[in-house]
Amino acid sequence: MLPQRDLVGYADTPPTGAWPNGARLAVNIVVNYEEGSERSFAMGDDDQESMTEWGSYVTPAGTRNLAMESMYEYGSRVGIWRILDILREADVRSTFFACAVALEQNPRVARVASADGHEFCSHGYRWEEVFRLSEDEEREHIRLAIESITATTGKRPVGWYCRYGPSVRTRRLLVEEGGFLYDSDAYNDDVPYFTEVAGSRQLVVPYTTDMNDFRFWLSPGLTSGREFLDNLKEGFDVLFEESARGPRMMSVGLHPRMVGRPGKIRALKDFIAYAQAHEGVWFATREEIARAWLAREGEATGVV
Repeated sequence: MLPQRDLVGYADTPPTGAWPNGARLAVNIVVNYEEGSERSFAMGDDDQESMTEWGSYVTPAGTRNLAMESMYEYGSRVGIWRILDILREADVRSTFFACAVALEQNPRVARVASADGHEFCSHGYRWEEVFRLSEDEEREHIRLAIESITATTGKRPVGWYCRYGPSVRTRRLLVEEGGFLYDSDAYNDDVPYFTEVAGSRQLVVPYTTDMNDFRFWLSPGLTSGREFLDNLKEGFDVLFEESARGPRMMSVGLHPRMVGRPGKIRALKDFIAYAQAHEGVWFATREEIARAWLAREGEATGVV
């Protein structure tokens, strides 16, 4: 059965209560670690990424785009270390939406991020649009991603997030594979929710395209770190105000090749300081958020 749309959600009766330790607002920093997994002739692909810092730029057919490759390389060579330094100094644990092959290409990032306590959520085997795959290919790539991330980081991923969006069968394949606490393949709410998949309940921890630095590479989009910081603060203020009535979640999407640039990275540091100055804010990984929501559900139903 194909996924059904839910245009109602929690409606005018959003969840009440609080996060662990009475927190009001859960803030999750997401590091999209994709560099080295993008489509490129260097990786033996039939085509290559067209999205760059210059917008969408297509080279002549069969011509290797070395500029594009180097822009992505900046994320793994420089940008990721700026992000990790800021998170370490602020004592914040993030969730890495990690492509398996990207981690294979730079295992030092995996080792340091793991030692710092960050979560690795599978972002696929490659940074690929899974709706272009056959069902057998998608199933195999899920398996390969699990094996690779487990081998590189020492821990099996318990979350899943596709590039751009899932296929109509992704959630069913995740349920059939087993071992996943949640997926983040939705942009439709500010708190987790459950959906029915193949006779099972699947927890969805939604993501965002709003508080996301990928807008630096869009036109019109963000042009400075200050604009990004203002956007994050405005979103935070609204969610924090609403969280007085019940738990809310804020996702902040980062890409090392984007926010990791000198003119933009300060926004991350300043936003964390701004949020940490508010009482009742919980910086958490998506796994922690998922487990808290599952525990909340267990308490509500009497099942632990």
